[in-house]
Amino acid sequence: MPTAWETFPIEVKGGLVTNISPLQQGITAPGSARRLTNFEPSIEGGYKRILGYTKFDAAFVPPYGEPLVQGSGQSGATILIANIYDTPVVGDTLTIAGVTNDSGALITYTISAVTFDSTAKTASIELNASIPAPKAPADKAAVTFGNNTSLIEGLAYFGQRAIAARGSNLWSSDGTGWIRINTPSYGTVLVNGGSQTGSTLVVDGLTRVPQQGDTFTVAGVEKVYAITSSVTVTSGGATFAISPALASSPADNAAITFRSSGRPNSSKMRFERYNFSGTPTLVGVDGANRPFKYSGSTFSVITTAPSDVLGASHVTQFKNHLFFANGTNLTFTSPYSDTDFSAANGAGSINLAHVVTGMIVFREQLIIFSTDQIHRIVGNTISDFQLQPISTDIGCVRTDTIQEVGGDIAFLGPDGVRLLSATDKIGDFGFAVASRPIQSEVTRLVSSNTSFTSCVIRGKNQYRLLGYSSSRTPSSSIGVLATQFIDQTVQGMAWAEVNGILAYVADSVYSSTDSSETILFANKDGYVYRMESGNSFDGTAIPAEYSTPHIPLSDPRVRKTLYKLTTYVKPEGSISGTVSTELNFGQTDTIQPPSISLQNTADSPFFYGVAVYGVAKYGGKLTYSFTSQMVGSGFTVSLQYNFSNITPPFSLDAITIEYLNNDRQ
Repeated sequence: MPTAWETFPIEVKGGLVTNISPLQQGITAPGSARRLTNFEPSIEGGYKRILGYTKFDAAFVPPYGEPLVQGSGQSGATILIANIYDTPVVGDTLTIAGVTNDSGALITYTISAVTFDSTAKTASIELNASIPAPKAPADKAAVTFGNNTSLIEGLAYFGQRAIAARGSNLWSSDGTGWIRINTPSYGTVLVNGGSQTGSTLVVDGLTRVPQQGDTFTVAGVEKVYAITSSVTVTSGGATFAISPALASSPADNAAITFRSSGRPNSSKMRFERYNFSGTPTLVGVDGANRPFKYSGSTFSVITTAPSDVLGASHVTQFKNHLFFANGTNLTFTSPYSDTDFSAANGAGSINLAHVVTGMIVFREQLIIFSTDQIHRIVGNTISDFQLQPISTDIGCVRTDTIQEVGGDIAFLGPDGVRLLSATDKIGDFGFAVASRPIQSEVTRLVSSNTSFTSCVIRGKNQYRLLGYSSSRTPSSSIGVLATQFIDQTVQGMAWAEVNGILAYVADSVYSSTDSSETILFANKDGYVYRMESGNSFDGTAIPAEYSTPHIPLSDPRVRKTLYKLTTYVKPEGSISGTVSTELNFGQTDTIQPPSISLQNTADSPFFYGVAVYGVAKYGGKLTYSFTSQMVGSGFTVSLQYNFSNITPPFSLDAITIEYLNNDRQ
């Protein structure tokens, strides 16, 4: 009978694998995982607990723009407000500038009913209490809503600022407060002629064409007005059809101040960054309105876009053209222009057979996805642009899942995450299913969510696919991540699950200036978050789990007695968790040993920002291995690591199990 202990070393690598039998996995890939949540296969080795996220700005993005009181002298339990593009929700709270209680604090009202006028961009709101007559608000007094429970519909990082779309408005923040940016500039616009009344207004001084739905105010005249029909500008002059009718006659040359150019009825908003003229610019589309562009200081709607571009859902830059996808139509501008759609100047359009679900530039070609086809455009200008098929039976079934990672294009196909990879043969591509090792997890992700977003973490060669459903909370949200270790091969992808990141939109930008990467995401709580930031999910501990396969250690039919477990880690701070042993595949007739605590509290170091003067001990050392006594015996063993405290990230690097072979049974 053998009496000497043996050691079984486990190199922690391979990622989550759930598509092979338990014993086969334990024999052939003992370092892989049968459960791997909020650990990422790391390019530095092992499985690293993911970083958390923090609020990019402590304030939530305002939900309804900058609403204003519509006319002075209002009191009682109903108030009319203007400059609003979406219907406020019953139960929302609001405050009105100047309406205070006896101690001078703003009174908070709750909405009990709403009537919205989409033409005039006004809302008649019934409040839960009356506005005291002595506190009647001034005309155009600011109305501030407390709603932070509606979707952020678009997100981009541009010019060191977050750009967020919410409530038909666009906002910008550097982390210290949100500034609305969808305020159009049409020149120095003035009233053209005094004594005007009714529902039209003649103006001049226009340098661009205002849009139906724009709101404005007139100097010396109460209320906010909305343009109710398309505008024709001739020699800088125009006649606006407006709602409501003018409250009084403006003076000749009274100043017109435009308030908003809303984005009503928009769906998910998507962006593209470009620089055609030396000025970095952001262009956006939302599936309902004309595209807009923003330079960091100036917002404008692209009014020259043809009807095929109205309601575009995707936009990208390719060969110094902007390409807009709207259904099956692909329209592009002339070279180095974002407003010129003239065919004579090099603009054009292409009609596809299927609705476009996404576009991405890849190795001097524009890849165009639909649900069941993939095409590419090669060439440089309209004179040599060519549309060529890549696949006629595989496509991207979910928008916003297309990303370039490690020199390949990842996208969600009908059977999982696929990689579009260039091959050694010129013009040829590979289409392997990269997510096959976690097919059941991807199927669950797709079936249990209604929308998806994705991002890449370039410094980690990592692709993240995150699901969204309005019924989910952050703690119940799910996603997957993949680290690519070898380019252009699905075998080089190692997978894990993500739990706790609820994302409807996301964006990631790498700055070559300071070699930093910014990853943002947002959902339905109104806040924008910075991913890869902090050691928690905005104050909530990151639940992380790793379970090894069921490992036979040696002969699967020889019983082993377990004696010692050593877990090797790469710590960045304190570690606190447990490891449990599951014997014989967790069968009910097998006594399972108790869990073991993993704590590096003995002689642990203190960290800047956490240490307390007079308490912290100088010179403590991090624990790089945990050795624990094991109990129990069985034919196979699986280790289950669980961590749920707020701690810095750490990597599980390797494991050794010391055991004794017993009798064959």
